[in-house]
Amino acid sequence: MSANKKARAKGQQIKGKAKEAAGRATGKDRLTAEGRAEQAKGDAREAVEKAKDTFRR
Repeated sequence: MSANKKARAKGQQIKGKAKEAAGRATGKDRLTAEGRAEQAKGDAREAVEKAKDTFRR
């Protein structure tokens, strides 16, 4: 997996966790949902990169 793409996926996951936590703290459901969505995007991006690595070997 490319280090750059891996870092981008982790960054998106972390950003999503922060948004979710902020949404919960302030009681804003929309912000919580956005955070979960960002985490899911980061998870999906990471899974794609792992699959690419598997097929390359």
